[in-house]
Amino acid sequence: MRFSNAVSDFRTPASKNPLLLGLMIAFGALWIATLVWTPDPANWILENALVILGVIGLFIGYRYLQLSDLSYLLIFVYLALHVYGAMHTYAENPFGAWLQERFDLQRNPYDRIVHFSFGFLLAYPMRELFLIGLKWPPWVAWALPIELTLSIGAAYELVEWSVADVFFPEQGMAFLGTQGDVWDAQKDIFVAFLGAVLATTIVSWLKRRLRIE
Repeated sequence: MRFSNAVSDFRTPASKNPLLLGLMIAFGALWIATLVWTPDPANWILENALVILGVIGLFIGYRYLQLSDLSYLLIFVYLALHVYGAMHTYAENPFGAWLQERFDLQRNPYDRIVHFSFGFLLAYPMRELFLIGLKWPPWVAWALPIELTLSIGAAYELVEWSVADVFFPEQGMAFLGTQGDVWDAQKDIFVAFLGAVLATTIVSWLKRRLRIE
């Protein structure tokens, strides 16, 4: 597995990258399975609208910009967590319900897990994007993933509000998954920010220890 592509001109066609092919097949199978077995197809479609755009962007972008295998693995894990959450809605996710019962929590925590994962799992791919594609200085590549996590997190909460309250009010509560928490949006943004800070700190430490870009 290539840990970093930041200083390398090495490129591999997707058809000759076993890991990438495996991730594509696994995600496709998971995606179809969640659609087939979801009890709420309308919510599944709403939750996966941005995923479809993201996957298309990854396919198109691979021709012009290849990230490391690690970045694609992190993206896969995040997308898998999201589509699994969309299958049952976040508020009724079975794994989250098990955690809620096991640790006597007040709410199903699965949405918090995915929001945290957004920052924690995608900060490194974003860093590679800035280093490889845009050729920006390393310090910018460290700071921007954290700033973008905050910005995208806030923008997504606005999208959630508009979709749930304006365009699809019948699916509103299932889509939002606030579970009665008036500070749900702010907490979601915060845990994503926390994930990005933690990921950036870990990558920075590993970079110094392993002397990698």
